[in-house]
Amino acid sequence: MGDSTDDGPRPLVTDPFDAVPALAPLRDAAWDGDWEAVRAFFEGIAADEATGVEKISLAAALLAGVDRTEWFLEKAVKDRPAGPLPRTLLAERYVQLGWRARGRGPAESLSWDAARQCHDWLCKAELLLIEVCAEEPAYVPAWTTRLSTARGLGLGQSEARRRYDRLAEHHPHHVRAQSELLRQLSPEWGGSWEAAHGFAEECASAAPDGSHAGVLIAEAHLEHWAALEGAEAEEYLRSTTVRDELLRAARVSVLHPDHRRDWRWTDSHSAFALALSLGGHAGDAAPHFAALGDTVSESIWRNVPDWRTRFIEYRTAAAQATP
Repeated sequence: MGDSTDDGPRPLVTDPFDAVPALAPLRDAAWDGDWEAVRAFFEGIAADEATGVEKISLAAALLAGVDRTEWFLEKAVKDRPAGPLPRTLLAERYVQLGWRARGRGPAESLSWDAARQCHDWLCKAELLLIEVCAEEPAYVPAWTTRLSTARGLGLGQSEARRRYDRLAEHHPHHVRAQSELLRQLSPEWGGSWEAAHGFAEECASAAPDGSHAGVLIAEAHLEHWAALEGAEAEEYLRSTTVRDELLRAARVSVLHPDHRRDWRWTDSHSAFALALSLGGHAGDAAPHFAALGDTVSESIWRNVPDWRTRFIEYRTAAAQATP
């Protein structure tokens, strides 16, 4: 887990396609605008009944982050109007474009133009997803994306929960969907910290040991920390109660003997490593940094100023704290 080579510090691996080599064919197909290769990749995932649904949702989100994919996905939808996959993937891309147009600031800081562009993209996505869910009510990837559109379009807590409940009828431990609803339940989107933390605990407790659901505990605490300022933020993650909740969640999820590394591994270990490091618990963060090595999830760490430098500093502190 060293921080450097003879030629200097090793670059951090932040691209999820590089972190999971099995995803490389999907990125290549996206760069080539090759719908048939994309379709074949997702059909291969779907054949795995045990993990297929989770992998489809994760791969769909990653594909949506590849620039200009809407060009060939729109053609795929036009050529295959009855298929749920191309419409869901295109909707994911539209959602990505909508959130990108919105930016990362609070709602009150948005310009009129940014808010309008975000709304327009999310409406386009929602129309596609309404069709898919009406035709195939058990198609979990579409319901997952509809949790994001519900939040962005301001449809409220009840509607978001309704969508999640429809999804959970078919896949009760879908971590990406749970993560989406967790955001909706925070105060920023009309919920409360009591609701958000309660939902995270509910999901983690109900999931099988060794699943990724425990990371929802870390995500809830990181969301809460990010909403605080000054000394209040600094002290929040140092709380013994928060530390104990994080350690318990890690033990039943990514540090459990039944856990098997899969496509979510970078996000999960990154969340635990960050939350424990910010709380000053370097030794407790060590197993997560050991798992990560030079790999890190930017989406988890980017709320920290100069996060790349901080990651390396925290990783070094964790290694030094390990007996």
